Amino acid sequence: MKSNAIRFAVLSLIACVQAGHAQAQSATEAAGTGLQEITVTGNGERNQYRQSGTSSATRTDTPLQELPQSVQVISRQLIEDLHATRVDDVLLYVSGVARQNNFGGLWDNYSVRGFSGNENGGMNILLNGFASNRGYSPPRDMANVERIDFLKGPSAALYGSSEPGGTLNVVTKKPQFKAANSVDLSIGTQDFYRSAIDSTGALSDQVAYRLNAAMESKGGSRDNVRSKREFVAPAFSWVLSDSTVINYEAEFLRQTAPLDRGIVAVNGRLDAIPASRFLGEAADGDIKMENQIHQLTLEHRLNEQWHARLGLFHKEGTLDGYSTEVSSLRADNATVWRQRRYRDYAWHDTSLQAEIGGTFNTGGIGHDILTGVELDWMTLDQRMLRINPSAGAPYALNIYNPVYGQAQPTPLPNTDTSERQISSGLFLQDQIKLAERWRLLAGVRIDSFRSTLDNNRAGTRSRQDKSATSPRLGLTYLATPTISLYASIGKSFRPNSGSDSAGNAFSPETSRAAEAGLKYQSSDQRVGATLAVFDITKQNVLTTDPANTAFSIAAGEVRSRGVELDFNGKFAQHWRITGNLAYTDARVTKDNTLAVGARLINVPKTSGSLLGIYEDVDARGGLYGMGGGFSYVGARTGDAAGSFELPGYVTAKALAYWQFTPKMRLSLDINNLFNKQYYASSYSSVWIAPGDERSAVLVLNIKF
Repeated sequence: MKSNAIRFAVLSLIACVQAGHAQAQSATEAAGTGLQEITVTGNGERNQYRQSGTSSATRTDTPLQELPQSVQVISRQLIEDLHATRVDDVLLYVSGVARQNNFGGLWDNYSVRGFSGNENGGMNILLNGFASNRGYSPPRDMANVERIDFLKGPSAALYGSSEPGGTLNVVTKKPQFKAANSVDLSIGTQDFYRSAIDSTGALSDQVAYRLNAAMESKGGSRDNVRSKREFVAPAFSWVLSDSTVINYEAEFLRQTAPLDRGIVAVNGRLDAIPASRFLGEAADGDIKMENQIHQLTLEHRLNEQWHARLGLFHKEGTLDGYSTEVSSLRADNATVWRQRRYRDYAWHDTSLQAEIGGTFNTGGIGHDILTGVELDWMTLDQRMLRINPSAGAPYALNIYNPVYGQAQPTPLPNTDTSERQISSGLFLQDQIKLAERWRLLAGVRIDSFRSTLDNNRAGTRSRQDKSATSPRLGLTYLATPTISLYASIGKSFRPNSGSDSAGNAFSPETSRAAEAGLKYQSSDQRVGATLAVFDITKQNVLTTDPANTAFSIAAGEVRSRGVELDFNGKFAQHWRITGNLAYTDARVTKDNTLAVGARLINVPKTSGSLLGIYEDVDARGGLYGMGGGFSYVGARTGDAAGSFELPGYVTAKALAYWQFTPKMRLSLDINNLFNKQYYASSYSSVWIAPGDERSAVLVLNIKF
């Protein structure tokens, strides 16, 4: 994808917007209520934190109270209140979610209930139900996001390969037949500038469009670190009839930013050097990332009871550029040796989904059944040039008195691999209404997958052909109209890349999980809470082969247990509140090198957050709001060996907004209000990511 492709897309779609404005009103009147019901999703709850249902957990519209698992929804209203531009901005408002190593700030990586993934699709991040996190995609932009559903526990019975802690499903904004247009203009401290547009309306009596676009330039609290991005997301809905609709969505994202590994710990101390100190080289320039996504779905209602859906998803992207990264801190505790790398990565990922579902009764027992197939093809090509420091050429830097601009070594060929994955899955799910108050959810998915890894430098190939069966079973008791109890068990899997010393492919990681909980939802569905306890064990984790320490074997085991509380809603007439508490005990239970009982990296035992917004109308009739909150993250181990610790921290947030005309709103957000110094995540003692300093953002929203 070239830069002029984005510009062409913007210009073309602006033309569509202008055309749509001319036709919007007449088309809306012609479309009628039936067509809008097909394309409008969730608007009745847009101004609330509490969502009463979601289709992510079962791929059917199911009330949250009937789901036998904890599901937390980050609503559009909360996204707007936080002025979130990245997924990272909303993580702290869901229990049990923690930041993980984010590849120097270049991709999204989080753990849920202690388990995180990698670039090959570990922890599932879905986009409208399609796996979207395979490859090195840049951090997701929130410009076109309607909501994010956090599905706790294993979801492999429906979505296939994934981590057992949880799955994120990002749900995008959909085209509407009623015209609506808005622009956000943002300016902030640390050289932050962003503009975004959201436009939707009718192009004809059968076709509606939506265009979301954003441009951003962002500095920060780190020296010599600045990012830029351009994002365009067009979407179209074509209503063929009252029962059939075709949806097409696309995303084009380009980002440039340096790879920033953060700071180093000196004898376990994280404050030995300023958190702003950059230990790379500005002369390396930026890592350039380009990513595009295309999604096409056909939805058809066969009759009142049965429906069918066919979906095609394609993603491709590239990552290209140089970086200087610390490799070690020397014995003087003042000098770091650094390596220099050049990366040239590319990926293609295609998925095809087909499903059919319906409702029927057998002997007084109600069934909501869903069955389908999924096919995936993924390629990941990685070429790296690399030069490591040596005594003769240390490529060194004094961390207390850095001198930049030294002669840079030329990296040499290091890695050249091509990975190909082909997988297929068949799933069956039945939601059973056993009685007036009892709901049973049963599901199973059978996956088969083949992967080949070609080492182009060595001229070798490793291959694995594996299969996995992922069942789940959950029971819900609707004790009262406002309280329900549930329990569930399930299994999941994730393929292990690579091979052992004999050249045999590793067995996939397998997990089993159990969960039980209590849910409350007020009679008006404005307030809700979930209390959950869980126990998850993952096996076949890669660990060092004791017979040949240069290789690994799939023999490790980790375990996570915990308790979570999430609550949100609209309280009284003026308050929107969301909060959570979590206790997560995630540890190694079997390993050949790590100590049994060692905590999993970056996972706090305790965490929580609280956010409250007071909203009212002024004397002139303008809407205003003010509020804030805090987030707490407990101490975490900083590396797999537990050699140092990231201290716990509390950060505060304040916000205010004023709708001073019916079409214009001004907002002010202050993050890290008391300028707390903290450390967001780490990978090792020489790759530690400091948290952001205090920042303020002023946003003007204009509707037209």
